[in-house]
Amino acid sequence: MQWEVVIGLETHAQLATQSKIFSGASTAFGADANTQACAVDLALPGTLPVLNRGAVECAIKFGLAVGAKIAPESIFARKNYFYPDLPKGYQISQYEIPVVQGGTLSFLVEDQMKTVQLTRAHLEEDAGKSLHEDFAGMTGIDLNRAGTPLLEIVTEPDMRSAKEAVAYAKALHSLVMWLGICDGNMQEGSFRCDANVSIRKPGQPFGTRREIKNLNSFRFLEQAINAEVRYQIETLEDGGSIQQATVLFDPDRDETRAMRSKEDAHDYRYFPDPDLLPVAIAAEWIETVKNSLPELPGALRQRFVQDYGLSEYDAQILTGSKALATYYMAVVQTVADKKIAANWVMGEFSAALNEAALAVDQAPVQPVQLAGLINRILDNTINNKTAKEVFAALWAREGESADNVIEARGLKQISDTGAIEKIIDEVLAANAAMVAEFKSGKDKAFNALVGQCMKATKGKANPAQVNELLKKKLS
Repeated sequence: MQWEVVIGLETHAQLATQSKIFSGASTAFGADANTQACAVDLALPGTLPVLNRGAVECAIKFGLAVGAKIAPESIFARKNYFYPDLPKGYQISQYEIPVVQGGTLSFLVEDQMKTVQLTRAHLEEDAGKSLHEDFAGMTGIDLNRAGTPLLEIVTEPDMRSAKEAVAYAKALHSLVMWLGICDGNMQEGSFRCDANVSIRKPGQPFGTRREIKNLNSFRFLEQAINAEVRYQIETLEDGGSIQQATVLFDPDRDETRAMRSKEDAHDYRYFPDPDLLPVAIAAEWIETVKNSLPELPGALRQRFVQDYGLSEYDAQILTGSKALATYYMAVVQTVADKKIAANWVMGEFSAALNEAALAVDQAPVQPVQLAGLINRILDNTINNKTAKEVFAALWAREGESADNVIEARGLKQISDTGAIEKIIDEVLAANAAMVAEFKSGKDKAFNALVGQCMKATKGKANPAQVNELLKKKLS
């Protein structure tokens, strides 16, 4: 029996403001419990919220980046529910008129471009945090996060697999960091996803959805969706029915577990917050924010394809983060072959970063050093194999430049035709059996002879010249 998976994501991005959305309390991570919760955050009698202009500007930036409509007037509402770490008994959020309405986000899934429609992105405050450890069976409450500004980004149910959902989440994660509106730190809770998952027969109406809450890693997001899909398929094929619910993912058991029945909007009794005036967003403000935006990933990808001749896939990888794109652009300033430069940045450089668990800005090899190395490949000073040795030396800080390493280690490629011919003659004389095999039609013998020539020169001979001259000798 064939089933189609239907997925929509709700992502909470913590906005990169120094103070909270309705108070002047700090948003810095890691402070002692309840030391960054002021009277407004605690909802003490007589306090009034004051909207943080910086949070609104972050929302405008995001809306412009995804081609959304920015509401000229936006309203805050009270979302009423009880939870121990929600000090007011309600959350200030947006319901009927959010700041950001609509928009799209495009990204690659393997080698196919996918576009997801966004429903909205609205501003809201975070709740506190319940602490269940080290309290002798009791629960502690830390209200430091209460009032932290969030942008909740909601998609249409456009995704059809866990892989698509992860690719979308990664693209969104990259975008909010690119814009500088969120630090993207998933371990600290700055970027977390809720996944709405249902299944249906292809062409049929949407099935009943269950919402998986608080997924704070891409790996857990994929595992949780797959586990939920398995549960729903098994339930329906066994004759059961799906009940709308909020669920949690247990990574140890690789299963989702119902937490409570899923609430609908009317359960929260939304109404406009009487303590906050409507937010007026003038066209002049939007234009000012628009002019402050950096070049966006989509535009940069297009430029890499059109101006540099890169593939869509390469351009997507290089714009996966602003730091990597900036690094690549610095490298190609002095490198003529943009594709070879892209290969090195995506290949050897990125692999070294991953192995060392370093961010791009922590790399010991600077763009000017990598550019110098690539230029030595292009002018045939060294071959690709030797270049990897030079790169390793630069990564280990053994030289200020590729030229220094090449000179100090005597790695300069042999490109003198006479010298290479002499080596080939010696190899042919010493390997008569291989020569005979080649002449009898065994093409693999040719590669073996090339290997012997390269071995004789300790890898320094120009491979292209070796191939060309060897073919002439053998013919």
